[in-house]
Amino acid sequence: MQRWTKESIQKWYERKPYFAGANFVPSTAINQLEMWQADTFDPATIERELGWAAGIGMNLMRVFLHDLLWEQDSEGFCSRIDTYLGIADKHGISTMFVIFDDCWNQSPALGKQPDPQPYTHNSGWVQSPGVKVVNDPAQWPRLEKYVKGPVERFKDDPRIAFWDLYNEPGNGVSGDHSDSKNQQGEGSLPLLKALYGWVRSVEGLTQPLSIGAWNFSSGFDSLNEFSLENSDLITFHDYSSPQAMIERIKSLQKYDRPIVCTEYMARGSGSTFEYSLPLLKKFGVGAVNWGLVSGKSQTIFPWNWNPVKGEPDILFHDVFTRDGQFLYPNEEQAIRRVTGR
Repeated sequence: MQRWTKESIQKWYERKPYFAGANFVPSTAINQLEMWQADTFDPATIERELGWAAGIGMNLMRVFLHDLLWEQDSEGFCSRIDTYLGIADKHGISTMFVIFDDCWNQSPALGKQPDPQPYTHNSGWVQSPGVKVVNDPAQWPRLEKYVKGPVERFKDDPRIAFWDLYNEPGNGVSGDHSDSKNQQGEGSLPLLKALYGWVRSVEGLTQPLSIGAWNFSSGFDSLNEFSLENSDLITFHDYSSPQAMIERIKSLQKYDRPIVCTEYMARGSGSTFEYSLPLLKKFGVGAVNWGLVSGKSQTIFPWNWNPVKGEPDILFHDVFTRDGQFLYPNEEQAIRRVTGR
């Protein structure tokens, strides 16, 4: 597949509606595996919760896949992806799929997933493929089959907006923002380059590709350089204050490509719907917040939270309760003003 030119990707972006949406896992799933495995795949909840998203004008969901699902049952996995895409499309929602992920628990396993740990943010989320595999090229042939499988299957599916190849590459060992000195860092770059090559080699791929930048410290310079230079459109994460987010956007405009913020909105960090979302729209930057419905992922609790701290004064992520009410009713109008709903 040839790369999109700056002109062609800009025209593609201009034909799309303004991208506004969320990172999505149904409230009944603690992680990607529970979302997609046959015995816990939950179309009824997906239908209901995407309906709430569409009702406030959201039109894009960021959804995580996992390599072990392909190992377990490739045909069943693709069938469930197709079911999900059908539900999302019915609600006018496009999807960006995430292929690899260096975040959180580093030893994923198929089967029954753990129950949530009380007051713990993302206690059951799992990496794909996990740092041991990231650092073991002997295991990469099976990863190549996984990567090319779904991409080949859905390479010209108009329900997919674009592919987000690797979530937070280099987060790795700690994986949970708690220990910046114990991260994988540029150790994930070789697999990232291999992943990029595998996807680019799929003939007839029609959707753009992106690799999100998330850590802008000096230890991630090579990762960011590769990610941003090789993305058809620029994606990034930003949980900082609105002013800091503006500075980040301006620094990314030099790539002269469309920009989408694929993670933002952490109330306790000053990243909010009221202030951050209108600024993203002002700069023409797509806006995909973390979390749609408060559920088993427990991302209403801040990073590094625990039972000793009890209930937080400010809920961290997510938009809705499990019964479809807004966690913060004042946010409804802030979202609707941007989405036009």
